Amino acid sequence: MTNISTAPIALSTTVTGSGPGIVLAHGATGGVEPNFGSLIPLLAEGHTVTGSDYPADDTHLELDALADALVADAVTERFTLIGFSLGTAVAVRAAVRHPDRVAGLVLAAGLAKADNRTRLGIDVWQTFLERGDRESFARFAVHAAFSPGFTNGLAPEAVAEAVAGIAGREAGGAAAQLDLVQRVDINADLATVAVPTLVIAATGDLLVDPANHRQLAAGIPGAEYAEVESGHVIMAERPEEWHRLVLDFLQRHGL
Repeated sequence: MTNISTAPIALSTTVTGSGPGIVLAHGATGGVEPNFGSLIPLLAEGHTVTGSDYPADDTHLELDALADALVADAVTERFTLIGFSLGTAVAVRAAVRHPDRVAGLVLAAGLAKADNRTRLGIDVWQTFLERGDRESFARFAVHAAFSPGFTNGLAPEAVAEAVAGIAGREAGGAAAQLDLVQRVDINADLATVAVPTLVIAATGDLLVDPANHRQLAAGIPGAEYAEVESGHVIMAERPEEWHRLVLDFLQRHGL
C-alpha cells in the first residue's frame, strides 16, 4: 500500500507486512528502497513496516517537522524506528517528541551533529548539485560511501555501473536533505532517550566518521553498541551482518 501524505511535509509512504510496527528513516540523498530494500522483506515477515520517502522537491526541511511527519504516517500506534545516517537524527528526535509512540530505536552509521569532515563532504556534494553535475556527484558518492577495501575490490565495470546508477537517479530533494544534515544537532536529546536502543557503527565510514557513531551510543542511556567492518553504506557492503543485528535486536526486546 502506498500513499502520499497531506502533512505539511508530504512523504511518499509504503506499508508492507503485518505485526508489531516498524518505521524506517532513510539517509540524505537516499530513500527507503536504496537504504532498506533488502531488509524490508525480512522485517515484513513478522512486522508492519512503514517506509516513508522524504519530499522529492526543494521543500525546506526542519528536523522537528520531519520527525513529526514520519510519526504521523506510521500506521501502527507503537513502533520501532530504524534510522540510517541522517535518519538516526530524525529517529532520535521522533523518540523524544513522541515517547508514547516510539518503542525502540536502531541507529546505523549516524550522527548527533555534523563534524568538520562531514560538512566538507556535504559542501562538495552541494556544489555538484548546484552545477547540475550528476556524474561528479555520483563519483564522489561512490568514493565516500564505501570502505577502501570494498571499492578497490570491485571490478572496474562494477565501479562504472555504480556511478552510472547514482548519476541516473533523480536528485529530487537531495539538496534540502543535505542542508538538513548541516544543521541537525540532537546532542541535547540523547540523554532523554528512554527506549531500548541499538547503535550500529561502520568502522570504515569515510562519510560520517565512526567517532560520531560512538558518540550516539555513549550519549543514550543503556544503548547497545555493535560494530560492522564496513563503509557508510552498511547494507550494501555487509548485508548479512546488517540483517542479523537488526533482527536479533528486535527479537531480544520483543519489538
